[in-house]
Amino acid sequence: MSIHAALGEHLAHRAMDQAVTDLIARAAAVPGLASRLERAGIDPASVRSVADLSALPVLSKDDLVAEQASAPPFGGLLAPDADVQRVFQSPGPLYEPQLESPDYWRWGQVFRHLGVGSQDTAINCFGYHLSPAGAMMEEGLRSTGAAVLPAGIGNQDLQARAIADLGVSAYSGLPSYLKALIDRFDELGLPSQAWQLTRAMVTAEPLPDSLREALTARVPSVCMAYGTGETGLLAHEVGDGSGLVLAEGVLVQVCEIGTGTPIEDETEGEVVVTVLRPDYPLVRFGTGDLSGWMLGPDGSLRLRGVLGRTGSAVKVKGMFLHPAQIASVMSRISTVADHRFVIGRTDHLDTLRCEVIPAPGSDTDAVVREVSERVREGLRFKAEVVAVEQLTAGDGPIIDTRVWD
Repeated sequence: MSIHAALGEHLAHRAMDQAVTDLIARAAAVPGLASRLERAGIDPASVRSVADLSALPVLSKDDLVAEQASAPPFGGLLAPDADVQRVFQSPGPLYEPQLESPDYWRWGQVFRHLGVGSQDTAINCFGYHLSPAGAMMEEGLRSTGAAVLPAGIGNQDLQARAIADLGVSAYSGLPSYLKALIDRFDELGLPSQAWQLTRAMVTAEPLPDSLREALTARVPSVCMAYGTGETGLLAHEVGDGSGLVLAEGVLVQVCEIGTGTPIEDETEGEVVVTVLRPDYPLVRFGTGDLSGWMLGPDGSLRLRGVLGRTGSAVKVKGMFLHPAQIASVMSRISTVADHRFVIGRTDHLDTLRCEVIPAPGSDTDAVVREVSERVREGLRFKAEVVAVEQLTAGDGPIIDTRVWD
């Protein structure tokens, strides 16, 4: 079977044409979507299929940030009767609503695939501060009936002891953070029989074979998943080593960069997502992630994983670092003549170093302290700040030196 045929079978199986028709019929009056359709010259009544919807230009994250700035707080995309439970802030800033719904972001699908249920206590090692990751994973875990330890990131001594004391059996977080917890558990000399963690859902950074091997030596079932803060779960592994199976409840397309035309072969393109919810119609949203289609052993349509980024933002420690945000923060520090962020990786952990050239006559120690504080508060990253006479060679404000092997 060709990818083109598999794509057609996938859309037919999920009745996506009808789902798209229903979405636009119910959400066309939402001001933000109505404006987009009007600008594209699309009559909502004419949208009867995924192909019809694909005439709508892709909405990039920068576009969405601009729409929110002009029509705060959600760019006119929130339906009048929407029931907002929480509001999150991601880099941009981009404000993301969580609406009333069981497992709003659909992450429960991957946890159920792993066999997580009411018999489990799961440790959730995504952050709960401003960004949605912690809450979205907790919602997914709770939908399975599991009890959740809201650990976040940090306090690894306490987290390791909790894993032993509570018989924690499931994990949600970065793959690198799971490796750090395993190491800390051993360093503390906790009894090996107290390690009951057998299942892990990991996401938000690559999982090279060397790291997967280290994890599965202690956690037999490790499942890589893919999603975004704006759109929730998009795809996940199913254990056969062949790409990522698409999530239910969402339309995922791979599109040509620049034109937004859907791709129906192995060609690489941008992942474009339509969330099938009329109360917050995020339609044809460009994630900025690069991927491509492949066929699974059973002939099913799958994503090849995240192959890179279309823009200049870089994901570090599971969060995006944006050049525009760097410029906004650093431009307010008059004692810095020039700067550069250098991303590295040591023992499966991301590192972030901010190199600064102090302005003539400034106090170097004071510059380092101020930059450290501004980066932590303005970018939400903890970075090693070093004063240098010359910046690391390379173009742009971000240099990524990581090697994924």
